Amino acid sequence: MSVTTDFEKRSVSFPRTIVADVQARVGVREFSAYVADAVARKLRQDALEDLLTRMEAKHGPVDEAGVDAISARLSA
Repeated sequence: MSVTTDFEKRSVSFPRTIVADVQARVGVREFSAYVADAVARKLRQDALEDLLTRMEAKHGPVDEAGVDAISARLSA
């Protein structure tokens, strides 16, 4: 995760169980950093999904048999 000093304060609501789980993992003081990291990770995942969707639209669906063959070669 890249470090930034440019922040904007936002108010968000979470289920109590999620708040408790995050605080148990990182403590109260690191809550915002943990959530910011999770959101950044989700944004990267969304961007990758967008890229895959565009690639499938341009080149067609992934050949699963080809993926299996490559995976087998890599694990050998």
